[in-house]
Amino acid sequence: METQDEAELCFPELFNASCRKPKHPHSDAVLIYIVMPLTSLLTVILNLLVIISISHFKQLHTPTNLLLLSLAGSDFFVGVLMCFHILISDGCWVLGDIMCALYSILEFTATSASVGTMVLISVDRYVAICVPLRYSTKITVSRVTTCICLCWVCSFIYNALLIHDNLEQLDRYISCIGECVIVISSFAGVADIVMTFFAPVTVIIVLYMRVFVVAVSQARAMRSHISSITFSGTVSAKKSELKAARTLGVVIVVFLTCLCPYFISSLLGENSLFNATSVPLQSWLFYFNSCLNPVIYAFCYPWYRKSIKLIVTLKIFERDSRKARVL
Repeated sequence: METQDEAELCFPELFNASCRKPKHPHSDAVLIYIVMPLTSLLTVILNLLVIISISHFKQLHTPTNLLLLSLAGSDFFVGVLMCFHILISDGCWVLGDIMCALYSILEFTATSASVGTMVLISVDRYVAICVPLRYSTKITVSRVTTCICLCWVCSFIYNALLIHDNLEQLDRYISCIGECVIVISSFAGVADIVMTFFAPVTVIIVLYMRVFVVAVSQARAMRSHISSITFSGTVSAKKSELKAARTLGVVIVVFLTCLCPYFISSLLGENSLFNATSVPLQSWLFYFNSCLNPVIYAFCYPWYRKSIKLIVTLKIFERDSRKARVL
């Protein structure tokens, strides 16, 4: 019969080397074993629908939608990796050191790519609203595709360099079997938070403040029914761009709301503003943002609802379904 100490070990057969299973408060256990698995499943399914929609239907192959595709891709990976985060939160990592390193670099890359895509979305909306006459020449599908690829490649290289000490010796910072930790210096940690959060957020806020000012002035001009030939010829296009700006503005606000607690607490370390349940709650908010984005699309984009209907009814397998009108 196992003793109480053995029952609390991740690997009872490795008594002297095994990590101990942490005892979670009830609120933490609910987040780890119920809320996070459901969030992971929803995140994967909803973002997969976005990926299929934009990839399949030719009408959706626009620069802005390609950025949404990149964001959905990073959110999809976050949803998949959330399953592995549950293992870490449970306190017993059973997949070994190699999978721990692979999980860490993929998670960091997906997060960095998500932030980078948010910056690209802000630039896209800035050009569309503030310099609309140059949008079609400056923001093209090929240029956006190149920027997205660079964003992902740079995110991977940056994070590989950030945790290279952990990758060179996988068990360097492992104190017991069943632990998955990535350790970086305090200076590198602060620099990383500045580079991957505060600096991009500053760029996003500055660009969207400018977009907001211009969008308000354009909305007022529309309401005043200015009857110039130039304006009447572009009013429908401006309405479309303004709607896209509002929708993506909501996405960015939700993004900042969900990620701020995580990054601020990471910067401050042991933050007394959060109670004992703060660690899993902040992690869940961080991941929950990836689940919210496609929900926002469903409410704001008619093309997304039409695409989901075609996907669910399996009409995407019909001949020439790629040419279906979803806009």
